[in-house]
Amino acid sequence: MIVSMVQKLKKYLGVSWIVLICTPILCNAQTHDHGMKKAIMSCTTTGMECANAATPFMTNDGKLWVTWTAGGVISVAKSTNLGKTFDEPIRLAEHGKSLDTGGDARPQIVIDSQRRIVIAYAFFKDTNWNAQINTVVSEDLGKNFSKPISIVKDETSQRFPSMINSKNGIFITWIDKRLIAEENKKGKKKLGGSVAYGWLDQKGMITGKEVIANPSTCECCRIGVALTPDQSLAFVYRAIFDQGIRDHAVQIVQANGQVGKVIPIANDQWKTDTCPHHGPTITVSKNGTIHTAWFTQGTNRTGVFYAKSNNRGIGFSLPRKLGDDGSNVGRPYLLSVDEHVWLVWKEFDGEKSRVYAEYSANDGQTWSDKKLISETSGYSDHPLLISSQGKVYLSWLTRQKGYELIEMSR
Repeated sequence: MIVSMVQKLKKYLGVSWIVLICTPILCNAQTHDHGMKKAIMSCTTTGMECANAATPFMTNDGKLWVTWTAGGVISVAKSTNLGKTFDEPIRLAEHGKSLDTGGDARPQIVIDSQRRIVIAYAFFKDTNWNAQINTVVSEDLGKNFSKPISIVKDETSQRFPSMINSKNGIFITWIDKRLIAEENKKGKKKLGGSVAYGWLDQKGMITGKEVIANPSTCECCRIGVALTPDQSLAFVYRAIFDQGIRDHAVQIVQANGQVGKVIPIANDQWKTDTCPHHGPTITVSKNGTIHTAWFTQGTNRTGVFYAKSNNRGIGFSLPRKLGDDGSNVGRPYLLSVDEHVWLVWKEFDGEKSRVYAEYSANDGQTWSDKKLISETSGYSDHPLLISSQGKVYLSWLTRQKGYELIEMSR
């Protein structure tokens, strides 16, 4: 199956070779993304037409802001007509080839109740994948932006930021390498990273002291974060458990800033030292139900799965597999509005990438049949979901169709 898919990729991309740097099992899930990176290299502008990752945010009045990476530059632009057209892009920072790009390393954007725009991104400081997370801030809704500034004073490495508005301000979590660096200095070679978090001040730096939530996590996957009804923060990530098992876990940060215990979602038993670059997703409904979805290649289960918890993560439902067995399934994303929940993911059949969706009107008790939302035969970013004024939209960037914002039905 892999050989056939690679042959189709060669024909599609117009290249004579494709290098697969992964295990045979892992290649089955990652071949498409690897090949698509070669297609990106032929696009050289800094505009959205050449972006490899674009992240949206919608304000309560329906205005859409999108930030993206292209040509080594971080940019942002506004649309007042649901993404059909955009204002002139604003270039925020330029890092060239050192910019940390890719779907899981995408730039992040949040606009708070004070009309302050905060954008976070990472760039590499050396050739050992040590990075720094910068923020740029606009306090006048995009008329002016500050110069980039590091969120922390620590000089080791921070990557994969995720942000969300909360009662205490803008919450940010990321993969931090300071504890790993300390162990390596002692001669104790250790893989992975740590999950850290904090709140940003007016300038875009961490207020007070950042907190390490879990000292042992995967170093190359995005973190999913969601706000709970009681203003706690729930985040999901790929943790490293005993014997090198990289399975997913949830933690909850209370409104007072204290973090709860590490709660495993499922016993997938994926023992690996590789970097999947395939992070999970989370949303919490108004009833407090935690919905999660993730990718694994464990000995107990393989593929993309969904599960939920009705008791703040004490226990999760039996994982349910998403997508067709004959396709490469990946990149799930969840969003809830009240008790309504949407779940999207991407499938690649060797020729086309398709985004499918399921919808639940009763907080995940029952789900609709999967529905095709959009498809493309060219490079595509991960599918994302956003909401405004009670409506939910699929945000999807493709090389063939450009940026799409598609309203999701109930």
